[in-house]
Amino acid sequence: MSEAIDNHVKIFDTTLRDGEQSPRIALSPAEKLEIANQLNRFGVDIIEAGFPITSEGDFAAVQAIAREVEGPAICALARTQSEDIQRAYDSIRDSEHPRIHTFISTSEIHMTHQLHASEEDVKGQARAAVAIARSLVDDVQFSPMDATRANIDFTAEVIQIALDEGATTINIPDTVGSAQPHEYGELIQRLYERVPDLHKVVLSVHCHNDLGLAVANSLEGVRQGARQIEGTINGIGERAGNTALEEIVVAIKTRADHYGLSTSVILSEIARTSRLVSRLTGYVIQPNKAIVGSNAFKHESGIHQDGVLKERTTYEIIDPATLGFDDPNIALGKHSGRHAVRNFLEQHDAFEPNYFRQVFKRFKEIADHTKGVSPELMLLIAEDVQRREECSYRLSHFGVESSSDSKQATVRVVLPGGSEQTIIADPSHYHELDGPIDALFTAISRATDTDYELMCYTLTPMSSGQEAVGEVRVILNVNGQNIIGRSISTDTLEASAWAYLDALHQAATDNKSANSSC
Repeated sequence: MSEAIDNHVKIFDTTLRDGEQSPRIALSPAEKLEIANQLNRFGVDIIEAGFPITSEGDFAAVQAIAREVEGPAICALARTQSEDIQRAYDSIRDSEHPRIHTFISTSEIHMTHQLHASEEDVKGQARAAVAIARSLVDDVQFSPMDATRANIDFTAEVIQIALDEGATTINIPDTVGSAQPHEYGELIQRLYERVPDLHKVVLSVHCHNDLGLAVANSLEGVRQGARQIEGTINGIGERAGNTALEEIVVAIKTRADHYGLSTSVILSEIARTSRLVSRLTGYVIQPNKAIVGSNAFKHESGIHQDGVLKERTTYEIIDPATLGFDDPNIALGKHSGRHAVRNFLEQHDAFEPNYFRQVFKRFKEIADHTKGVSPELMLLIAEDVQRREECSYRLSHFGVESSSDSKQATVRVVLPGGSEQTIIADPSHYHELDGPIDALFTAISRATDTDYELMCYTLTPMSSGQEAVGEVRVILNVNGQNIIGRSISTDTLEASAWAYLDALHQAATDNKSANSSC
């Protein structure tokens, strides 16, 4: 192991940058700020808020986070081009702890096929980029991208250049997730040997999960002396995702006997943070996901149940309550009263007195159709009510009729000015397979006098049973920007209509999301 300064590990969260690059995620600046505030409560040390050069929306989101979130360092990503670095600085300059993160590949495959650059070109760009960034801020992070597939001697040379120009953190990315834990650990060891000045700064690890080894590689990295871990909430990110931060911090805490390390993370905020990111990104957490999956603390086997009833630690190494998860014996259902619902919402910072009457009414309506209301669903109900109440459009009537010789959709929409439009659309001229949804969206588009391209439509079940609750997400292309709308209901068509109206509302305000692919 290297001669690390101490045993405290910094947590670098890139949910809003690398995580948002996941397909179908399109967070608005307001949603990014909401996540950033929760990451602050979670206790992360650094928030990589975005890649400001990529779009005006991303710049605005990073700038808002830098201005409003106090505590963690706010980091912006930049390529080695001077305009990237200046744009990154402009977005974070108002933060009390601004950080610029610049990067360039050191692997031959990237230099040849992506950068079309020689080793001398890469060294020159790295030198200039870090020098420019260091002239703007005191906290500069440098990454030799694709380091695990690069020549170690060349990578070490580039790292030394970055250190000579004033980099304060060096990050070692396993960009394509190809490394095995022993390989990654050996790479860290060998870099410490080849670059003695690495002992003077923070060494960071950034691992991808293409082979399911991101967490294992990151833990091996800190075991070899790295003192910053990069990752995302719920492990979201490019392709198979990034290191799941909730898994990392719980592993370090649970196996303190093995690692002897600490973090500043507040474990009791894990549940809240995971649910918020899942809800706003639309990425449902798989039931068997470690730490935050719905089955993570459930026991079905009779032998396991018998052991847990006698002594919890026979089959549980983590107490879910310490991670902020609700008591599994307390559930919201159709017999739950106002006090229980209000208490739950207050505990999750989701209680809005102006909307509580409508929230409780929607809760009862949904609870009558489901076996129970999960914490995730209860939070979705509260959010959906608020979205509908604040929407500048109102859906006063909708219907889709289908028979052997006739198909049509009817909507009645109250426009922002108060006037009402009723439109009947015949789906026979539109995609046959999506007839009802096409007709519904076409009718809404005509009623609201809008004509935006539908980029994505997803329906995700949020409960089980014949009358399951579904969450509909739509992404509309509005003047080159992708705008996301969402809604939930036991009626798919109702949820679809409200999700479309929600997107139109977002498009009509400044609350616009950054570009995202479907």
